[in-house]
Amino acid sequence: MGNRILYTILFCWTKAHAFLPMRILYILSDILYLLVYRLVRYRLKVVRRNMKASFPEKTEKELRQLERAFYHHFSDYIVETIKLAHISPKEALKRAIIRNPEMIEELQKRGHYCFILLMGHYGNWEWFTDSPLLFDRIQTEVHQVYRPLKNRAFDRLFIYLRTRFHAKGIMKNEAFRDIVRLKQSKTRSIVVFIADQTPSKANLHYWTRFLNQDTPILNGPERIACKLRLPVIYADVRKVRRGYYTVDFNLLTDSPEKMPENWITEQFARRMEETILRDPAYWLWTHKRWKYKHEQP
Repeated sequence: MGNRILYTILFCWTKAHAFLPMRILYILSDILYLLVYRLVRYRLKVVRRNMKASFPEKTEKELRQLERAFYHHFSDYIVETIKLAHISPKEALKRAIIRNPEMIEELQKRGHYCFILLMGHYGNWEWFTDSPLLFDRIQTEVHQVYRPLKNRAFDRLFIYLRTRFHAKGIMKNEAFRDIVRLKQSKTRSIVVFIADQTPSKANLHYWTRFLNQDTPILNGPERIACKLRLPVIYADVRKVRRGYYTVDFNLLTDSPEKMPENWITEQFARRMEETILRDPAYWLWTHKRWKYKHEQP
């Protein structure tokens, strides 16, 4: 009962704010920045530790500039995600542009119907994992693999926001079974993995150097792609300006089963690192990405 009441309150609050135009939401974002960064100091120690380890060459002044830029963007991400509760398809298409959807069409013509799409917590990933563009132009379903949030009310709210344009969620523990079903039914589908998150302690199978640190990388998407012979695409996101993003689809391979072991996982790490280094303020630095240490055999 408590979760149901909390969800109702969250839903009504989110809907009410989502009706506001973006220019007003960005004013609220500026206020939120002061609260989150200056007053609450949300995960500030984590952010500073992550940035200092990732950019040992930067001065303290440069790190503080990056830190402030990140919290400004993080506040924008929050209000932009709230806007998903009311944003129109027309406005979403204007603000979150997939620049080369024809790549998917070309692969479909070659007999591929199901794809693995790898992306990170960069820019505003929420605006792309439920993009109506994929439905309007190439009639392709979007399925996002997700890990349920511990708080059921917040989990239910995010499911609502992520499925407003008919995208579908796949629970992490059921991913392989559901992707097999999509492949066997020849459903035109893209399965999105937000693949830069930290693996669970039981799944620390592949390590690489990432942002100057030994880093475990999820290799589950690669294993699924190889077993089911699914093309793997990297989504390179850019923040053009406030409230406007683009993504370029980069094909990693259409024959994953022919690649060396961990090649796809390593390629994702390298592409993700390039994206972050181009504009580091737009990555999710609050994430405890390096909570595990690599124990050499």
